[in-house]
Amino acid sequence: MSVVTAVCRVDHLRPDSGTIGVTAIDKRPVAGAVRVRPLGLYADVQADRKHHGGEDQAVYVYADEDAAYFAEQLDRPVPPGLFGENLRTTGIDVTGLVLGERWRIGATLELEVTIPRTPCGTFARRMGIDRWVKRFAEEGRPGAYFRVRRSGSVAAGDAVTVLERPEHGVTIGQMAAGLTAEQARAVLASDDRLAPKVVREAQLALRRAAV
Repeated sequence: MSVVTAVCRVDHLRPDSGTIGVTAIDKRPVAGAVRVRPLGLYADVQADRKHHGGEDQAVYVYADEDAAYFAEQLDRPVPPGLFGENLRTTGIDVTGLVLGERWRIGATLELEVTIPRTPCGTFARRMGIDRWVKRFAEEGRPGAYFRVRRSGSVAAGDAVTVLERPEHGVTIGQMAAGLTAEQARAVLASDDRLAPKVVREAQLALRRAAV
């Protein structure tokens, strides 16, 4: 059974040496149900709204299984929220999610997979690990962003149900690794509403293949 194991939102803004000066990456678990609307969880924020947040990055999901992998690799705990995620899940392969896949969580909330997480300098400073951006990317466990298809509430313990999985079959992990020309053609030929970044990456992959 696939379930949400933690719901996280910003605890407080932290000073950051990046261009914004603060970061909202410090997410921590909260008790009870949290309302989720098109721009994300109630009372959650993003400090750098140019690169984070928005409807296509409204909810960031990370798997307990991937967190456990990193905990072993780093020899340190990876508690919910450490990677800046909003939801922790168990029992579902987040890296294997198909772009455009739709979930229902609990009774009413519906989410749609958009893009993989791209690690940034803020994330690296949060972790304090040399070459963290490169290492995280190379491990191929990026977590997934979702858009909100139907607003609702989410709480730890809510079941995750896959409502729809697009036939093109291209996954979060494959996009994070770089789309092949075949994968790019598959997503562009689909009738699914793709995130703009997916379209751009697919078009770029086809241009590279034509060179």
